[in-house]
Amino acid sequence: MRLTTSGGQSATGPEDWFTGTVYIDGIRNPDDQSAVGCAHVRFTPGARTAWHHHPKGQTLYVTDGIGYVASRSGEVREIRPGDVVYIEPGEEHWHGATQDRFMAHVAIQEADEHGQVVTWLEHVTDSDYERR
Repeated sequence: MRLTTSGGQSATGPEDWFTGTVYIDGIRNPDDQSAVGCAHVRFTPGARTAWHHHPKGQTLYVTDGIGYVASRSGEVREIRPGDVVYIEPGEEHWHGATQDRFMAHVAIQEADEHGQVVTWLEHVTDSDYERR
């Protein structure tokens, strides 16, 4: 058993990965004992990820607020606390808060054999974000 005591600081999400203000609290990074990585991610109103995909897929567990999730081929879907979203490996998608509410989720993903967990793409346009 390994206990990691709290004491880290919330990091601001990089501008290359997000539109708007996003805070990330790391929970665990993949290492030699487990390929699983996860983080608690908090989005301010209107904030969202860029388009991206994960080689082994991603699971989102919504903890607070109201948000959106969308894939390239699908509609923008509303997500709320307790919702679980599974995104297939390689599926291009984005997620974030609604325009007038905060949203937080735990993001869980697995590294591939090269240690890769995500590939970031271009920012989500306002028209993609508003497509509902």
